[in-house]
This record gives sequence, C-alpha cells and structure tokens, in this order.
Amino acid sequence: METLRYNYAQRLLHWLIALLVLGLLAVGSLLGTLGFDGLKDLVGLEMTNQLYGYHKTFGILLLILMILRFALKRLFRSPAYQPPLTGFERAASLTVHTLIYVALILMPVLGWLGTATGGFPVQFFNLNLPGLVPENKELSKTLFQLHGIVGWVILCLILIHVSAAVYHWRIKRDGVMKRMSLF
Repeated sequence: METLRYNYAQRLLHWLIALLVLGLLAVGSLLGTLGFDGLKDLVGLEMTNQLYGYHKTFGILLLILMILRFALKRLFRSPAYQPPLTGFERAASLTVHTLIYVALILMPVLGWLGTATGGFPVQFFNLNLPGLVPENKELSKTLFQLHGIVGWVILCLILIHVSAAVYHWRIKRDGVMKRMSLF
C-alpha cells in the first residue's frame, strides 16, 4: 500500500524550516527597515550586532536545511494525492513549491554574498565562513537589495502556499494537509 504522507523526517524538516523562515523574515524586515544605525539607536550596539549575527547564522542554517530537504525530496517519492488533484491544482502546486525551493536557497546565498562583498564576516554560530568573493561595496548594495526583494517574494509564496493548504483543509476537506502534518 502506498503511503499518503511524507516520512517523519521530511515533515519535521518542513515545519522547522517554516518556523526558521518566519523568524528570519521578521528579523530581516527589522534589519532592513531600521538599518544598522537605526537599530543601534533603538536597542544598542551589542544587541544590534547579536541580531545581525543571529540573522546570518540562521540564514546559513536555512541554506543547509534546504539542501537537506532537497536531497530528501530526491531520495523519497512524494506521496500520491488522494483524491488526485485537478490539472490546475497540480500545476499550481508544482510551480509554487519549485519557486519556494528556489527562493529559500537563493535568499541565504544572496545574504552570504552580500555580507562577503560588504567586507563583513559570514558567521555560522561561532565560525567565520569563507567570504567566497572579494569585497565590493557597490555589488554588496545590489545583492542586499535583491536579498530584500527575494524576502518579499518568499512572503508572497508563503501566503499562496498557506492559502492553498487552508483551502484543501477547510473547503475541499480532501486530506492534503495530512500529507505534511506532524501528527
């Protein structure tokens, strides 16, 4: 009998990534809106440096988890939809999921490159990772603008994803939510 759910590791990873992304988007919007100096004036230099450090660390963690998620997706087949989705639903699901994967990998890469080209350390917990690219302040500015744009794209994709999940859960009542639920 074919399973109708993703394996537990995939389901757990989905929800860990969801929480991580929501936290990163919240902190990232704060950092982007206030900037370093505005945040420093609000919470002080030490807390500002900690927030930037946490944002970098958890951004790199997101990249690692997304690579793991992609590997698990390649190793294990996705469970069949029961009942099957319509052609439109299948196309929409594939498109949104693909864009989410691309955006959630692109976002931390842009952050890493923007940080490195800005001349700042790329931190992962207490480790300084290689910058990978030389310092270039103009390029850094562009990369961080793209980083912010991708953040908005991710937010839109999350809204579409959650709306579709709620539609299947509350309106169609077709069991799609069970595929990724933890319990």
